[in-house]
Amino acid sequence: MNDTILVLTEDTLADSDVRQIVDLHPGDEIAYRVLVPADTDRPLIPWIVDALSLGELREAWNRATGHEPDRTQARQTAAEQIAGSVAAFAAAGRQATGEITEDDPLPALRSAVAGGGVREIVVVTYPHAVEDTFHTDWASRARDELHVPVLHLYSGTSRLG
Repeated sequence: MNDTILVLTEDTLADSDVRQIVDLHPGDEIAYRVLVPADTDRPLIPWIVDALSLGELREAWNRATGHEPDRTQARQTAAEQIAGSVAAFAAAGRQATGEITEDDPLPALRSAVAGGGVREIVVVTYPHAVEDTFHTDWASRARDELHVPVLHLYSGTSRLG
C-alpha cells in the first residue's frame, strides 16, 4: 500500500504549493489526499484581523456585518477548491483525491490517521495572525493531537508556518 500524504488547505493549492509538496518525497510512490473544510463558521475577531492584515477590507466588512456563506455555498466553494488542487497535482504528474470536511477539519484528520497509511500531514494556509501566534491553527492542533509529522506551509510562498 502506498503512503498517503494528507494535504489540508483552505483554498485552491497554487502550482508552487503542489511543487513544494511533491518535492518533499522525490521518487516515492505517494497518494495525495486533499482536504478542504466547508468553511461557514470561522471565529469573527481572528478572521477580521487576518483580513485586515492582508488588506482585504471588503472581506473584513462583509464578515463583520454577518455575511457568511451558507452551508450550500461553502460546500460548493470547497468542491471547486478541491477540483483545482487535484488538477494542480495532475499537472505535476501526481494523482490526488479530495474530500470536503466540516468547519473543523481535525476530526477528519484524526479519522484518516486512525485508518492507517498516513505518512504525514501538510497544512497549507494563508498566514493567520491570531491563530498562528497562539498556536490554535490547524497545524499546531494537528501536531498536538496526532502522531504523524505535520508541516505547515504558507500558500503561494516558501515560508513555513
